[in-house]
Amino acid sequence: MVHRVVFLGPPGAGKGTQAARIARELGVPHLSTGDILRSAVAARTPLGMEADGYMRAGGLVPDELVLKILHERLDQPDARVGYLLDGFPRNLAQAEALGKFSQVERVVSLEISPDLLVQRLSERRVCPKCQSVYNLSTKPPKVAGKCDQDGTALVQRPDDQAEAITMRLKVYAEQTAPLLHYYRERRLLRSVDAAGTPDEVAARVRKVLA
Repeated sequence: MVHRVVFLGPPGAGKGTQAARIARELGVPHLSTGDILRSAVAARTPLGMEADGYMRAGGLVPDELVLKILHERLDQPDARVGYLLDGFPRNLAQAEALGKFSQVERVVSLEISPDLLVQRLSERRVCPKCQSVYNLSTKPPKVAGKCDQDGTALVQRPDDQAEAITMRLKVYAEQTAPLLHYYRERRLLRSVDAAGTPDEVAARVRKVLA
């Protein structure tokens, strides 16, 4: 089974859920851009402090800096045997830069219909305290409207409203189409149907990673 994996997919396709699960099974760290940046800031590394300046000002951290922080993270001992990148790279330039310091072995693209995505995201609820994620249909909380972990009232993200979802999907399609072509040409891309239960999707993912 491969151990250096990239997960791609539109918002709501289940990247985070599947990535965390598969990373545990592979015994490699599950890395998302946001987590990597927050860890670097918390550790007060020079690169982390530079990123913190952009984040505090409400700006986007430049690609060049994100890639430096990612390179630093992939050099840590737990990532030397492999990693699972969740939602990164986001565009062709990032993919080409990543390829200069790490050899990705497989790219999994979670595919799902726009209608199902809108339904999933509009039913998503999040705990503002611990960031646990629920879905009113497929993964409801034990007590309606309350987080299973700490009882905090669940909220709906502003970007999970229908109009925002449509815009997010449009941006994803525009940015990611060249990326899918890039990895398809290198015979690294595997498409996985992301409809169904988390267990069903995980079984499909395992099959393409075997």
